[in-house]
Amino acid sequence: MVLLHVVFEHAAGYALFAVKEVEEIGMLLPQVVEASVLNVGKFSSVVNLSAFFPFKSAQTALENINAISEGVLHADLKLFLETNLPIGGKKKALLGVSDAKLGAALQEDLDLSIQTGGVVAEIIRGIRLHFHSLVKGLTAQAASKAQLGLGHSYSRAKVKFNVNRADNMIIQSIALLDQLDKDINTFSMRVREWYGYHFPELIKIVSDNSTYCKLAKLIGNRKELSEESLEALEEITMDSAKAQAILDASRSSMGMDISPIDLINIESFSNRVVSLSNYRQELQEYLRSKMGQVAPNLAALIGDVVGARLISHAGSLTNLAKYPASTVQILGAEKALFRYWGSPSLLGVRMAAVMAGQGWIGSGALKTRGNTPKYGLIFHSTFIGRAAAKNKGRISRYLANKCTIASRIDCFSEVPTSVFGDKLRGQVEERLSFYETGDAPRKNLDVMKEAVAEVIHINAEYLHNPLHPY
Repeated sequence: MVLLHVVFEHAAGYALFAVKEVEEIGMLLPQVVEASVLNVGKFSSVVNLSAFFPFKSAQTALENINAISEGVLHADLKLFLETNLPIGGKKKALLGVSDAKLGAALQEDLDLSIQTGGVVAEIIRGIRLHFHSLVKGLTAQAASKAQLGLGHSYSRAKVKFNVNRADNMIIQSIALLDQLDKDINTFSMRVREWYGYHFPELIKIVSDNSTYCKLAKLIGNRKELSEESLEALEEITMDSAKAQAILDASRSSMGMDISPIDLINIESFSNRVVSLSNYRQELQEYLRSKMGQVAPNLAALIGDVVGARLISHAGSLTNLAKYPASTVQILGAEKALFRYWGSPSLLGVRMAAVMAGQGWIGSGALKTRGNTPKYGLIFHSTFIGRAAAKNKGRISRYLANKCTIASRIDCFSEVPTSVFGDKLRGQVEERLSFYETGDAPRKNLDVMKEAVAEVIHINAEYLHNPLHPY
């Protein structure tokens, strides 16, 4: 004999309902329940309230809903079911739940038979509709207020999640930094072309875009350049020989004459480009400070810019921390990896990484007989640039492994510190030296013990700080 119970999670608390008439008809058909859902009288003959566990406070309700949303069995729900669900006896207990992830957690912890979908979905739909009528003492207005309050608390908690590590600021900053690089480069080339008609020799003397724009703004009409301007030229170029070359070139230039109105527009545009360059430097400092707060270990290991690109490409620091090292290694190389594999997915990335590690043919290699990419965004790290050609794949795999460790430490540690990042960077340096010289690197266990000892000391100082918020 099967005895069906349904657990329902409400903002007011947990409720356990026993489904009637299951013994007589075996299992209710969804169509039968659907016909009685709209009528509270008929539906009351289908289900009966066995037990109700009200939440003691709004905080308790928020903790329980967070656990349910993550598919975790909360202690309150476990105690409620163990107390009220008839597990022993001749009749088998079958528990219906709405969420499959929660059902898997219940089945694992309580060793219950779980059912989702089908008739259970229809029963839960009816319970949700008539909940205030099925639970004595609970009015529709009180149930609505509980739902509204918990909904606001849950949404507010989700918005404020990880508020002290605002990786969204890093994502926006690195995106703006890339856009500024493109814009400054485009605008600088426009200034070079525009001012080059008047002073073409300046392009060969000065190669830096920002310096060129500053000089175009300072010089203006080249015919007015004199020995008195030599000091100002040296201040911009930081080179006396180059300043003298600019002065000499202005006297024998083959450029065309230019009108005052044209010079005004060139100087105005050059000033805008210089302002953008200055703002880019400020933004890079801001990104460096943010990475020091949000992901200090990842920044210490691989650098601020590359670390920020990894976070941005993953979507968040939490997503990056969830990725395996094989995914981090080729993060950013999706176009090459999926050229013939179709749309990218995390599973596909893992499969490709495994296939690449085993020497199988992958990526576009299905047609081109090529190999899978060895690195993505981490290619911009100095470690891969310093490695020999035969060791680039090996050091990229090792570096991706360390990046994964650093991102997980940054994501889940309470006190931000770069100790682990510095130690991991030292390990990559030792591994790079090992590939070149054969000197055996230190064991990972010894390095991590040193890092943990330093972090414990830092945490002790942090907690004993009188300005500490807790």
